[in-house]
Amino acid sequence: MKIGIFEIKGWEKEYLEKALEKEVDFFKTDASSGGDYEAISVFIGSELNKEVLDKFPNLKLIATRSTGFDHIDLNYCKEKGIKVANVPTYGENTVAEHAFGLLLCLSHRIYDGYDRLREKGIYSYEGLEGFDLKGKTIGIIGTGNIGKHSIRIANGFEMNVIAYDAFPKPEIEKELNFQYKSTLEELLSESDIVSLHIPYLKETHHLINKENISKMKQGSILINTSRGAIIETDAFIEALKNGHLGGAGLDVFEEEGAMKDEMGYLLKGDNKTDLKVLLENHALIDMENVIVTPHSAFNTHEAKERILNTTIQNLKGESRNLVK
Repeated sequence: MKIGIFEIKGWEKEYLEKALEKEVDFFKTDASSGGDYEAISVFIGSELNKEVLDKFPNLKLIATRSTGFDHIDLNYCKEKGIKVANVPTYGENTVAEHAFGLLLCLSHRIYDGYDRLREKGIYSYEGLEGFDLKGKTIGIIGTGNIGKHSIRIANGFEMNVIAYDAFPKPEIEKELNFQYKSTLEELLSESDIVSLHIPYLKETHHLINKENISKMKQGSILINTSRGAIIETDAFIEALKNGHLGGAGLDVFEEEGAMKDEMGYLLKGDNKTDLKVLLENHALIDMENVIVTPHSAFNTHEAKERILNTTIQNLKGESRNLVK
């Protein structure tokens, strides 16, 4: 089987080279170039739509090195008989830790203090008052692997934990010391902090939107380490500007792919990208009450080893991580 592995470099490439004894080609770039591969492995930067998939005439298997698979046209893969495998678990603790890192930056004004001292040379805590996590109510949206680990961390901070899930698991409420809320609106109205831990699907597109963001507590905090399009950017920006939301910690943005290559977007005239949203993403980055990171919540050595080990199993046909 001829394999093409895209968006890979450094020690990760060497790791896969040692583990895979088959004919393998490695690329630092995304998969848009195509090839005569029977199997490919990609990350989230490769948009595997019909146009790109047609450039792989012999393709039988896609092994994405991610849990999410919204960058892959599953319907077209089914039509073409292409199997798709993902990495269902690798970063439940990793992403949850990052979410709380963002939250602590906001609650204790960590970045503000660091930036003031480093950039301005001012050694003073005046104007940097934060707030305790202890005693606050955190609403966890999504109680999968990452959501469950977030609940455990929140309990460590002695927070009051509530959760919402379209498919709740009542048996874990007592075990993990939290309470499910029957509706999303109920969770939003009761939470001081809301943290998103759900996949991006048609059903979760703009789950947080202009209709329900007003239900959130005045001054509450929103954390998103899942996918950018789960939040309607227009409503989000407005809620931050008018003070309804007190702040946000973001590892993802809507239209973040275009943000990585804005010049390419402008030259190609990509009519699938919402330029208004792209500009609003930049507005978010510039807001003083918003902490942002570049989709790096997964990015620890241990998590990437887990990703690579599962990907090796997927490419060798030793796992059942098929998403369709």
